[in-house]
Amino acid sequence: MNGQIKNIMKDFLPPVFLKAYLLNRNAKYGFFGNYTSWGEAETASIGYDSDMIVNKVKDALLKVKQGEAVYERDSVLFDNIQYSWPLLAALLWIASQNESQLNLVDFGGSLGSTYFQNRKFLMHLNELYWNIVEQEKFVECGKRYFEDKHLKFYYSIDSCFREQRPNTILFSAVIQYLEKPYDLLAEVTNKEFRYIVFDRTPFLDKGNDRITIQKVSPEIYQASYPAWFFNKENFLNSFLLKEYRLIAEFDTHEKVNIPSIFKGFIFERMG
Repeated sequence: MNGQIKNIMKDFLPPVFLKAYLLNRNAKYGFFGNYTSWGEAETASIGYDSDMIVNKVKDALLKVKQGEAVYERDSVLFDNIQYSWPLLAALLWIASQNESQLNLVDFGGSLGSTYFQNRKFLMHLNELYWNIVEQEKFVECGKRYFEDKHLKFYYSIDSCFREQRPNTILFSAVIQYLEKPYDLLAEVTNKEFRYIVFDRTPFLDKGNDRITIQKVSPEIYQASYPAWFFNKENFLNSFLLKEYRLIAEFDTHEKVNIPSIFKGFIFERMG
């Protein structure tokens, strides 16, 4: 496996369901602190029970798959689908540039939350391959309960490339939960994906990158873990604008207790 992607995946923090969704009913839950290192933040966190969360997400998504529920996000079921319309527009735009074909890596995509959210708008495509790269327990669960001809699960980007030829990678509320996000993104650009899409990624109103601890409401699950808030200029200039052109930028309107804005980006490789 190239570079540091393998090591990053070993330490892959909360998967897609452990992301920015919060029930911010009071000041006890949300994002706190300004830590000098990821290790310091980890020491101050209680972590999470991955087995419990895998089962919660599995049970919720099975209801969606079987038509017993409409939509799942972060293991919570909803009566209505909460679409990210800019993300869906990005996926359809990419497909339109590629003969109605969409082959992507959903990095940290849980058991397929984003796939199930958007699938009815994508099933008409000539080809649809939604490849999730996740932690071992999620891959095993995904292969057993959810994998089909459109939805696949892989332990790494390299293992996906051995079977598929994805030209797009999606980071939906995941990059902020990795210890070394810039290292991973540098590795991703070396893969020469034609498109890189971000959704629900947090940026500070001002100041440098900040390491916080996210404390999750126990109504979802009992957990706390480190999370980044990025400086937008640093994030974009670190590598993306050197090799990719920005197609679109959009706000995703997450509500948190730190002065910030959650954004999405659509990039296309130059040349």
